[in-house]
Amino acid sequence: MPEHITGTLVWYALICDREVWLMAHEIEPDRDHARLEWGRFLGEAAYPRSRKREIALPGMKLDLVERQGTRLVVGEIKASSRFVEATRMQMLFYLWRLREMGVEAEGELRFPEERRRERVVLDAEAEAALRQVLARIEAILARPTPPPARRIRYCRACAYREFCWSDEED
Repeated sequence: MPEHITGTLVWYALICDREVWLMAHEIEPDRDHARLEWGRFLGEAAYPRSRKREIALPGMKLDLVERQGTRLVVGEIKASSRFVEATRMQMLFYLWRLREMGVEAEGELRFPEERRRERVVLDAEAEAALRQVLARIEAILARPTPPPARRIRYCRACAYREFCWSDEED
């Protein structure tokens, strides 16, 4: 598995190919974007009783790691379930990478503002879907230039908005 693919790229791959290319080429989004700031705050403030918080491993930044009985559970905290499919794929990537390292774990998507949790398990079907996303990311990253800007429903709230649409008025 190429080391340059991260959980963040997997998440972006289900949102916008251009974001994948920009992020992979270290073109950072607006760090002061309100949604990014809120996400950082939520990641720090939610679940204060959890002891294992934000663990960085190669290509991954795990929000939570907890032992629940005999199970190891990795948690991903998001402000909302709006991008649940992207978040689920990001978690599958983390579980897959952990499995490659010899660590069996289950995933849990957490949406504290919605008081909702969703369990994620890496099975054969999920792994096949993940491999398709990874192949698509590789194809995007092989491009010499970013994919052209394409309006999608997420552009209005995107931290890359100024980069993609700076020549247009609101």
